Amino acid sequence: MSSKLIRNIGQLITNSERDLGIINDAALVIEEHKVVWVGANSAAPDADESIDALGGTVTPGFVDSHTHAVFAGDRSKDYVARMTGSKYATGGIKTTVAATRSASEAELIKNTQSVLRKCQSQGTTTVEIKSGYGLNVESEVKILKVAQEFTDETTYLGAHVIPIEFESNRNGYVKLVKGEMLQAALPYCKWIDVFCDTGAFTVDQSRRILNAGRAAGMMPRIHANQLTRTSAVELAIEVDAASADHLSASNDADIEALASSSTVATLLPGAEFSTGHQGKLGRRLLDAHAQVAIATDCNPGSSFTTSMPFCIAAAVSLLGFTVDEALYAATAGGAAALRNSDIGNLAIGSRADIAILKSPSYVHLAYRPGVQLVEKTLKAGREVNTWQK
Repeated sequence: MSSKLIRNIGQLITNSERDLGIINDAALVIEEHKVVWVGANSAAPDADESIDALGGTVTPGFVDSHTHAVFAGDRSKDYVARMTGSKYATGGIKTTVAATRSASEAELIKNTQSVLRKCQSQGTTTVEIKSGYGLNVESEVKILKVAQEFTDETTYLGAHVIPIEFESNRNGYVKLVKGEMLQAALPYCKWIDVFCDTGAFTVDQSRRILNAGRAAGMMPRIHANQLTRTSAVELAIEVDAASADHLSASNDADIEALASSSTVATLLPGAEFSTGHQGKLGRRLLDAHAQVAIATDCNPGSSFTTSMPFCIAAAVSLLGFTVDEALYAATAGGAAALRNSDIGNLAIGSRADIAILKSPSYVHLAYRPGVQLVEKTLKAGREVNTWQK
């Protein structure tokens, strides 16, 4: 059984409690892909090999619990239009749908590998990937097959928007999503998601789709209150969704309800940055003691970022997080949104998913936005140079 020592850690973030669990001047030992020892650098045991952190910061690998990383095409024109005054609307998704339907599985694999390599270079070790850019049986399955090549956290999002061919038969599309399409997607996904919002799916439609997924063995998630407030948060709690995401238009009652539930509030600072939304939503949720995650929402339309450190900085500047809260939300919070306690922390027994930063403090993640601070990324204890499942 080989062992690996990470030594000379200036600041080690363990997330061993509900806070960051900081150990200064620390070391960490890995065996069999797990953390087996943490403590003072001066007391570190011998190991078969070692990595010198050179006084830098070591954090758990970032857990990106909301992405749309399998896609084709470009939406830069949508971004320019939005930044010059055109209101964000769900119609832009259809541009990506057309490109993704046309792309081969091999083309999607190549593009996804490139996207996830960028995520990994920024310290991300776990991603969730949704479908939703196919919107027909064949293309949704194609996307999920590709996603499954890269992660076990795959999500069926056939209920993203109504495709063009069903615009005059919305109920027919709901029937397809919760019937034939769901059954075809079932072997390739763990989760089911719905975009419950104006212009997408109503609360009643979303309930029927999520309950069909639950009956088939999928676990629910939900896009809630991004554009307008509905009773989507109530629905999330009703179906025991692991996560309610976006939440930009939520009111105090929604926040209190989430704080009293097991549903994680997942905020997407990259989308808020790209759409110009502010309002300190994170502060409101945190003050209510809701469990909170942040994720990239990596997608070609409203949040084309692969950087969790950028999202940490944006959460602080736009959403009212402290740096401590944002880092916790990007690690342990994301793990909670995936209902996985084995990641997002570096307590003894946890999987050794690790980001080594060339900075003396985790505060630099927000203090130096846009700067490449991640020196090495380890997944299950091994340094990775290309995305591995």
